[in-house]
Amino acid sequence: MVKGKAAKKMRGPGPGGGKQQSQEVDQERIWGLNAVQEALRSPGNIEEILVVKGKGGPKIQAIIETARRQGVRLRFVERNRLGVAPSCRHQGVVARQTQATLVPLERLLASLEEQSSPRLLVLDSIQDPRNLGSILRSALAAGFGSVILTRDRSAPLSGTVARTSAGAVTHLQIAQVGNLRDTLALLKERGLWIYGAVVGSEAGSIYETDCTGPVALVIGSEGKGIRPLVRKECDHLITIPMAGDFDSLNASVAAGIIMFEIKRQQEGAG
Repeated sequence: MVKGKAAKKMRGPGPGGGKQQSQEVDQERIWGLNAVQEALRSPGNIEEILVVKGKGGPKIQAIIETARRQGVRLRFVERNRLGVAPSCRHQGVVARQTQATLVPLERLLASLEEQSSPRLLVLDSIQDPRNLGSILRSALAAGFGSVILTRDRSAPLSGTVARTSAGAVTHLQIAQVGNLRDTLALLKERGLWIYGAVVGSEAGSIYETDCTGPVALVIGSEGKGIRPLVRKECDHLITIPMAGDFDSLNASVAAGIIMFEIKRQQEGAG
């Protein structure tokens, strides 16, 4: 096997649930100044806030500042891009609820330090919600209990993701980050070794690469794969050998194969 660095130390109710509530919340969105402010009192429950371009005022500004402080994704959009009916009294602000409880990155990293051979999944810009849900389902089954997502360019943790994951989102530690390259550098400092899943001759076979140490596995988006700057932070590039000229697997299928191979190696080594 190609020896890796394993010997090193771990470096609400929906519409129809009542007239008042139907004006303020559906299965994934909350709207209105007071409703959004209240939702932000529970960090980790809001994934994204949309604000109408040009909309101002003390309450809007307070929401913006709170969102930035909590690391919630913030977008300024045209009124018709809020994703709610025109009749909703949204007052220029809509929050998208997450179907998972997001945790701060530092808390996630602290939990990894308590594990002898941690397995961390890092998803670089997975934009299809069904693929995301399928990957998270496989992650839980393969013992990858912690997941890092990009804050931008990623599918929201919506009801579709939750359903496709068969509820796995509620059992995973999930953190969102703004700068994935810097995050990978931080993971290296904490002793994890970064494995990037790619398609190409420069990558080693997952079956011939030692993945028995503390692992952070990076899976890229459909089509484009891992972004170049993120790829440069990977310690190892790994791939799944294909039969003949066939060289493409769905991201969720590839992620599942690789995660279970890592699980097999780590548990076999233990």
